[in-house]
Amino acid sequence: MAYITRQERCPLGEIETWIFDLDNTLYPASCDLFPQVQRRMNEYICTRLAVSQEQAAELRRTYFREHGTTMNGLMKVHNIDPHDFLAFVHEVDLACVPPDPALVASLGQLEGRKIVHTNGSVRHAERLLDHLGLSAAFTGIIDIVAADFEPKPALPGYRLLLKRHSVRPETALMVEDMARNLAPAAELGMTTAWVRNGVDWAMEEADREYIHHVVDELAGFLAAAAALQSPHRAKRE
Repeated sequence: MAYITRQERCPLGEIETWIFDLDNTLYPASCDLFPQVQRRMNEYICTRLAVSQEQAAELRRTYFREHGTTMNGLMKVHNIDPHDFLAFVHEVDLACVPPDPALVASLGQLEGRKIVHTNGSVRHAERLLDHLGLSAAFTGIIDIVAADFEPKPALPGYRLLLKRHSVRPETALMVEDMARNLAPAAELGMTTAWVRNGVDWAMEEADREYIHHVVDELAGFLAAAAALQSPHRAKRE
């Protein structure tokens, strides 16, 4: 089964705006792209802070836990240049990310705007969307720079997205692999969908009531939502 519904807030057929996380959400975590990013983070920390690989890996994990992202911790504790950091860590090889024609098709069938909300950079998002053949499906990207380097789950980025794209939260749905990042979306009135990908650190708070749908196969979930839109379209017409 592609997904299960724990509770229904806005019916899937009535969603007008679809908001997607990027990494480990629009592509499978099992392809191991994000470990490339983590290795680049370790290398950056090693070079900038003159520490060992082991110390760099521990700092990366610690800052992620304590500050929401490794970059945020490095900014606050070591005053690193975030633009330099983002450019360095996102120079990764996308060849490991497999094509997903089912996801391309389901996004194409799905009515409504699609927006990316990522703790990465616009450039990283654009590279991935282009690689996946999804660029044409999306109308906007809110990245960590636009959010003034306040990472999800901090509220400023969510509020910026709603304001910049004139999104009505009661008819918006956010898709995300890190369960805790869905708490602000639900608080603001959105419907939420958690992509269950088997990554331990993404499961924190996955049992909370603000998770409305649990998704095991994103293309199938979106295809099911697209099918539910047809009767609602007929009623509006």
